[in-house]
Amino acid sequence: MAKYRNEWKYICSDWDLKLLESRLSGVLQKDKHAGGDGSYSVRSLYFDDMDNRCFHENEDGTDPREKFRIRIYNHSLDRITLECKRKERGKTHKVSCPLTVEQTRALMAGKVLPIGEDQPPLLRKLTLQMMTRKLRPVVIVEYERIPYVYKNGNVRITLDTNIASSSAVETFLDPHISGRPVLPVGQQLLEVKYDEYLPDFIYRSLM
Repeated sequence: MAKYRNEWKYICSDWDLKLLESRLSGVLQKDKHAGGDGSYSVRSLYFDDMDNRCFHENEDGTDPREKFRIRIYNHSLDRITLECKRKERGKTHKVSCPLTVEQTRALMAGKVLPIGEDQPPLLRKLTLQMMTRKLRPVVIVEYERIPYVYKNGNVRITLDTNIASSSAVETFLDPHISGRPVLPVGQQLLEVKYDEYLPDFIYRSLM
């Protein structure tokens, strides 16, 4: 059975984020993938159809809804992941599969990959939706993430800064891209994710 998680997002000021980082660093560990400065970069390439249905469903809070994206970390091509996030009844479920650089470049160009027996189910699902719904890559979103984790409850708290977007989808795998800020100056993003429960001491740290 698919495992759904609680996932909440909050707009925060720069000051709020600094305060949260100070509080969380005293009670939680950083994610093992965080670099020497305690963060890593995240870059995602999102897909949508000709009517921008995924965007409008997200804005309208449609339930259920799904979105496809390709994601890389720290501008590295060593790990490229295709993901599909499903939102249903206020909770989220994510499935993923690896992509090669060649597959990624083809998808960036809007090409439909040939369906084969060795194609992962998720990639096959995207391929079929590209054929039937005309899904295509539409926007890049990139940001710096400060991640905290806690085993009990499978908690993940992330502080996302410098969130930017670009419609130049052909630059997705480039070392550096030109983006425009998504949020107003001085605003950043807090994400709180957990399974069945959020430990009380973490809840208090976020208040």
